[in-house]
Order: sequence, then structure tokens, then C-alpha cells
Amino acid sequence: MFVALEPRRLYRQVAEQIRALIEAGELKAGSRLPPERELAERFAVSRPTVREALIVLEVEGHIQIRMGSGVYISSRPALVSPVRPDTDGEGPLEILQARCLIESGIAEEAARLVKPASLARIDAILDRMTNALDDAEAALACDRAFHTAIADIIGNSALKHFTGLIYDTRMSPYFTKLASYFEGPHTWKLALEEHRVIRDAIAAGDPAGAREAMRHHLTLAQKRFSESFGEEPSRED
Repeated sequence: MFVALEPRRLYRQVAEQIRALIEAGELKAGSRLPPERELAERFAVSRPTVREALIVLEVEGHIQIRMGSGVYISSRPALVSPVRPDTDGEGPLEILQARCLIESGIAEEAARLVKPASLARIDAILDRMTNALDDAEAALACDRAFHTAIADIIGNSALKHFTGLIYDTRMSPYFTKLASYFEGPHTWKLALEEHRVIRDAIAAGDPAGAREAMRHHLTLAQKRFSESFGEEPSRED
């Protein structure tokens, strides 16, 4: 039923194959897909790749993800046009990986150039974020402001613009849907604590420490978004 894939936009290719099976009637409305682990083995891809594919299919209306239960074929029509594997665009986890690589270097350089005014601005952002953990929209705005404020320390407008631009890719329907399962007051609190470690390393003028703190933060962010949907293990009917 499933075919192993070549390493090109894998999550979209996974989505394309599952979508085709649904549209052909091989996967019936109301039936449950195999667990992520099993799908990953069948497609010969990682579990995060499967997760991104499932998010695409849920946004389209082909499936329903039920945390703690599994992933089920939807009985309602698809709501949006399908995302084909040959179109441009990056998956949420791919974006987080890119941010990890780029922003680690930005934090390193920021630690060499930081001035008191920049540090005061970062502290004000962290204070606002402390009071916004229960407000997803406000927490997200503070998170963006924190990362762009660090880029701003370097004084390169193109770099600041790029940091904001890559951050804003998380506003896509797919990233938003993925975040809806894994973000909340607890994860924002963890992010805030990680932000403070980054801030302290930059304030100390510790380039290596700032780089590692940012790398650690964004690696943990990837991990938080890579949690399982909590489906039950597959079982024979």
C-alpha cells in the first residue's frame, strides 16, 4: 500500500501518497491510520516527517488528529486545495532547524557587540513575556520580539529583516495547526527560561555561551514540536 520515498520534500510526498489512498477509497472514512512509528517505517522516513505530513492532511480536511487516540480519516470533504509535493515551501520542523543554525551564529555575534540599551530592551521584552504566558498571541509576539532584538544588536538591517521573515513563516496554516497541539503556558514558560539563559550569556559577553544557549533553545523547540500525537499503539482487530 505504501511506497518508500526519495529524500525530497519528504513530508509533502508522504501527504501526497496518503491523500491519494484516501481519494481512491483505499482508506475509508472513520478508519484509523497506523501509528506514526509504523507509518515512518513503511515510508522509510522519520517520525517528524510523518507528523508534518499529517498536519498538512488535517489542514486540508482529509484527516482528524485526536490526541491520545490516533489519526482518523475524515468523513467531511477537504476544505482547501492539496499541497502537492512539487510546490515550494518548507515544513515547520525544517524551519526550526534553519533557525537553529542561523540564530545560533547571530547570538554569538550579539554577545560580542551588546550595549546596555540593547540589553535593557531585551529585559523589557522578557518582562512582558513573563506576564503573557497564558495568552498565546501575546507570548508569540514577545517571542518574536526577543529573537529580532538579538539580531538588532548586530546593527545589520538585512539580518534583522531576515530573522523576522524566517520567524514569520511559522504563521502558515500548517505551523499554526502543529503549534495548536504542542504549545501552551507550560511550553511558553520553558521558552522564557531558555530565553533568560541566552540573555545572560549575551550580557556576560560570552559568545560561545550565547551560541550554545540559542542552539539549545531552538533544539528544544524542535523537540517540543516533535512529540507524538499520543496515539494508541496499533493492534490487530
